[in-house]
Amino acid sequence: MLNHKLKFHELIILSLRTFKTKPQRAFLTIMGMSVGIATVLLLVSLGYGFQYILIGKLMTTEDSLVTMEVSYPSESNLLIKKDTLDLLKNSLDVAEVSPIAEFPGEIRIDGTTGGLLIDTRIVEPSYFRLAGLLPDIGTIPTEENPGLVSSSQMLVPINLTVDESSLNKLLNFKIFYQDQISMVADEADSTAPVPIKGIITDDSISPTAIIFNNTLSKEPPFYSKALVKAQSIEVIEKLRDRLLGEGYLVSARIDLVNQARKITNIITIILGVFGVTALVVSAIGMFNTMLVGFLERIYEVGILKSLGATDSDVRNLFLVEASIMGFLGGAGGILIGFGIGKILNYVLSLVATRFGGKAIDLFVSPIWFIFLILGFSIVIGFVSGWWPAHRAAGLSPKEAFTKK
Repeated sequence: MLNHKLKFHELIILSLRTFKTKPQRAFLTIMGMSVGIATVLLLVSLGYGFQYILIGKLMTTEDSLVTMEVSYPSESNLLIKKDTLDLLKNSLDVAEVSPIAEFPGEIRIDGTTGGLLIDTRIVEPSYFRLAGLLPDIGTIPTEENPGLVSSSQMLVPINLTVDESSLNKLLNFKIFYQDQISMVADEADSTAPVPIKGIITDDSISPTAIIFNNTLSKEPPFYSKALVKAQSIEVIEKLRDRLLGEGYLVSARIDLVNQARKITNIITIILGVFGVTALVVSAIGMFNTMLVGFLERIYEVGILKSLGATDSDVRNLFLVEASIMGFLGGAGGILIGFGIGKILNYVLSLVATRFGGKAIDLFVSPIWFIFLILGFSIVIGFVSGWWPAHRAAGLSPKEAFTKK
């Protein structure tokens, strides 16, 4: 008996015969696999969506990741003054320093006489970039396009609405510079009416205005805190430890990001475990299909071997068939999971925008994970077909015809 090894395209053609002879069984097996893959994709995408939303809230700009908020403990009675800022700017591993002064103030819309007592945050133009603070409405002011960012609670008492119609409204300021025992030491006025460039819609923030120090007639005598940007992410921990040793209180956003990433990774893993449970059930169904297919095709195996097919040909035939089913199940699961995720994102964004919020993507599917899960589905198909393929390869023509 001559052995003629089957070519790859011949294996493909023979493997596809089962989709013609048993179309319903093949379809149901592929759909079962697709449901398992879609479940994994949806649940893991939900975990990644939580991660991106949470970390996106913490890290809105690249510079904010390597920036620390530095201040003195309240019990130390120490203040950040210009000489302190100079020392920070000249420190090793420091790329940039942006001071922040916080004082009470009075605000008045241009052309009116009444004033509103507010909290003022006096900053430099680099503040928004280093703090990662972005207004919900409008844009951040710049040196070329100066202005202020207001909290929503500041607008209502001066008869301004919390929407785009309040942008570019002109406001006048009076800042009360106070010493450590809250006695008025000096005052500063706005050198010209300041336009509103951005609005923060968080109602939990008290009436607050964030303004540039160059819009005031006098600079602050001291600062409550400073934003310190490290040269790189590699030196941020060393810089933080050194600042702590110098008596500063230090808050690094990267700590929050790392903690948030750990929490969301745990959530993603837990969701993935639930998804894998559904995938295991689908894999068992595929194994059962391949086993039944082997038992039904014992006579066919005998004919193939009688015609000269080798053990590896028979084994490869079953393995290719199982791998094709796994691939189709994975591709179908990705289409189903990705499609359902897109639909749910659209519905959630529609509801969020209708209630005044922002559009959100709660289901996020990284490209690498899609390719990974597609490859994993092929592996599942291959593994499910291994035992039936091994059994088929071990049959002799005589055994096959006898069992038939």
